[in-house]
Amino acid sequence: MCRHLAYVGPELSLGDLLVAPAHSLLRQSWEPRRQRYGTVNADGFGVGWYAPGDRAPARYRRAGPIWADLSFADLARVVRSTAVLAAVRDATLAGADAEAAAAPFASGRWLFSHNGAVPGWPDAAAPLVRTLPPVDLLSLPARTDSAFVWALVLHRLRAGDGPERALCETAREVARAAPAARLNLLLTDGTTIAATAWGDSLWYRTEPGRGTVVASEPYDDDPLWREVPDRTVLTADSTGVLLAPADDPAAVPSKEPCT
Repeated sequence: MCRHLAYVGPELSLGDLLVAPAHSLLRQSWEPRRQRYGTVNADGFGVGWYAPGDRAPARYRRAGPIWADLSFADLARVVRSTAVLAAVRDATLAGADAEAAAAPFASGRWLFSHNGAVPGWPDAAAPLVRTLPPVDLLSLPARTDSAFVWALVLHRLRAGDGPERALCETAREVARAAPAARLNLLLTDGTTIAATAWGDSLWYRTEPGRGTVVASEPYDDDPLWREVPDRTVLTADSTGVLLAPADDPAAVPSKEPCT
């Protein structure tokens, strides 16, 4: 369920990244090519981006489908950035959270998205509630599994974990409580990207001069796209990608060079 994408590299317009490619995130909202769960990503969307001189990203989120938002079409044409995180949300059960449930979630310099599900939500999360301070639970941006996973990640970031460790430890923690959970997590601070492939597809493309894209699926047929193995953590910047086993706390990433 859901499709998401993060980019760091030379300045691009949102339209060049999210709309123009043949199999763009826009098209994936109604015709994903590699989505294993769900069919139509029409229950909201969001995009976050970074502007020069401001560490905190801007966001544009809506509760409806991305293809129906004419304001986003204008925004995508003129907004340019060197770092973007965007997501389209799978059709789900009715809820009252509206655009608050749409990724990316944000705090400070961070943007976050979750592609997947926690089966048995919210009961499955009960063992994890005690790991969070009450103020974090009261501050959940939405009453969804993704918002709760974000709270777990953010708690670790605030405690001093690096992004890779925060994602891996959260994925392992949630998977222990809900073994069938799908936990493709995506995080950026505007300079680096961290992600987990855990139960759904994840791909990346990196090339000198073109930056790095990490996405649920390729948005074009460029031969540089590479699939990330399941249960893998990825860290990347505009020049390259690191991969390591996400379920092995002692794993050391190995650099995958740009080609």
